[in-house]
Amino acid sequence: MVFPATEKVTEQVTEQVKKLVLVMGKEAHSGNELMNMLSLKHRPTFLYKCLQPATDAGLIYLTIPDKPRSSKQKYRLSSKGYSVKQKLESEGS
Repeated sequence: MVFPATEKVTEQVTEQVKKLVLVMGKEAHSGNELMNMLSLKHRPTFLYKCLQPATDAGLIYLTIPDKPRSSKQKYRLSSKGYSVKQKLESEGS
């Protein structure tokens, strides 16, 4: 997705990104599905606090990278995202 320049993403994962990674499974999800899973209603907040930092950190990727604004766009966890999810789940247990 094309977003304005933001602060450099650190290795620390924000609480919003942690929640996003934890709700994602093996299947691809649309932005609206992810917002519903996180109980978020304000799309700009979702984009700038959850989705953008997660993609910048390489935790999730777009299924149609050439068309970031496609109505068919979905998001999947990357291998790095799976690793972070497993770590978060083991810490929570």
